[in-house]
Amino acid sequence: RTEQLEIKLVIIQGYRMKTKKFVLLIGLLFSIYANASGNRIDGLRPDAPELAAPGPLAIGVRTLQLLNKNQVDILKVVDDKSRPKYDRPLTVEVWYPSDGIKHGGKYEDVLLRDGKTKITLHGQAVRDALPVATNKAYPLVIISHGYPGNRYLMSHLGENLASKGYVAVAIDHTDSRYHDLGTIGSTLVNRPLDQKFVLDEIDRLSKLPSNFLFGKVDTSRTGLIGYSMGAYGAVITSGAGITKASSQSPLGAPGGSLSPMVAGSSEHKAMLDSRFKAIVSIAPWGMQVGVWDAAGLSGIKVPTFFIAGSQDDVSGYKNGTQAIFKHAVNADRYLLTFMNANHNAAAPIPAPDESLVPVEGSSVNSFEHYSDPVWDTLRMNNITQHFVTAYFGQQLLGDKNMNAYLDLVENSQKGVFAVTKNNELKPEHTYWKGFQARTAKGLKLEYLNKQ
Repeated sequence: RTEQLEIKLVIIQGYRMKTKKFVLLIGLLFSIYANASGNRIDGLRPDAPELAAPGPLAIGVRTLQLLNKNQVDILKVVDDKSRPKYDRPLTVEVWYPSDGIKHGGKYEDVLLRDGKTKITLHGQAVRDALPVATNKAYPLVIISHGYPGNRYLMSHLGENLASKGYVAVAIDHTDSRYHDLGTIGSTLVNRPLDQKFVLDEIDRLSKLPSNFLFGKVDTSRTGLIGYSMGAYGAVITSGAGITKASSQSPLGAPGGSLSPMVAGSSEHKAMLDSRFKAIVSIAPWGMQVGVWDAAGLSGIKVPTFFIAGSQDDVSGYKNGTQAIFKHAVNADRYLLTFMNANHNAAAPIPAPDESLVPVEGSSVNSFEHYSDPVWDTLRMNNITQHFVTAYFGQQLLGDKNMNAYLDLVENSQKGVFAVTKNNELKPEHTYWKGFQARTAKGLKLEYLNKQ
């Protein structure tokens, strides 16, 4: 607080000065304050809903380098007669229940939109810790970031899930990361392919006696969390096929590279994998530009929990996520809405401290990439952790106790908080389970069952 007060005083004086030295001084002070406070991915607000808290298990983390061989190199495709191939590299971060000897670690990578600035994040996972000594195999959850992004964009969910008995694997999608951002075509083609490949690869590794995941992963119970372009991929993974027109659009991939994703095609049907049992799709991109229609979305068969901001101006809301939710008629699905939030609702970690200061020579607003103008990011993270815990607990663990956290009055504003002096619930109590009094405001949870 002392540093914050000093910064405010300098700002007041600087506005009077209006000099270049003032701008440099402010940047220096913010940098000092940022380095002192650190970048935590494991924050928990006092008003966080009940299931947002970490679980009882200690967490280990390891980085793996995977190679998906003989893939189409979309960045080099010119037309449908030229399909150069390459071995597609994918870095993944794996969080898993550990032996519990130590707590706390760090992550370092490029995390700003300038594609250059390396940042250190801090959390609870211990690098290369031994897996927990048990014969139990844990459900798998794959995490797929936005465009641009990387495997740490939703690392708060990776750690949180591992502490509750899951193996969580976050993908670095090549050509979609901050430091190697390529054309959108590679992202459109490779998202669902990457998600399926990582499932296959983790399944393979977990069967090797020499691998740390040996016997620790039950891939027959796999969940998927996708955000923005990762959620676009998740919609396809869940069974939706794109329109033929969008596969030929200039907005898409060159040379008909998207044709395997067209609804009804044999290639699209071959992509679908019954091991995916539940999907969380946050702000899925594509509906607002005609990637899907009602017929294609009717192919969704995997239970899905959609999350969106009602003011999303990237993926759209009424013509975007909400429309996908309504047209997914062959799946049980939820839609959690953060009222008045924009595209960054729920998914990204809190803005790294370094993003508070503009990067010299860059016009990109890195803070805006992580933040929302209305909602506090940590607050959204905690709410997302709560509902992801409830949803995957219900769908992947078969925990019927989670039903009460999802069977809610649709509009949180209409929930009645009524308890006795001994904190016992009164008959008229209808407030969202797990939320403290007055803390569920601004949220809406809709549910539709399959036809």
